[in-house]
Amino acid sequence: MPKLGPVDWRTLVRIFQMFGCRYARKEGSHHVLRYPGAKRAVVIPEYDEIDVEIIKNNMRTVNMSREQYFELLNKR
Repeated sequence: MPKLGPVDWRTLVRIFQMFGCRYARKEGSHHVLRYPGAKRAVVIPEYDEIDVEIIKNNMRTVNMSREQYFELLNKR
């Protein structure tokens, strides 16, 4: 399985929306998405390269596996 690498914020928003997150709002330079059953929101900053730790934390929030992430990344 390939390693997780930084991606731009537009790609990450699309991936999480394809997974089932709904766009809730934008606060400054941060996009907030909601996922049914998640205890907290998914927050994606408007960075050209989003750090792997932010991606992993958001994946953990919605219980997304690495396999699901890479499958959605290839579909975009």
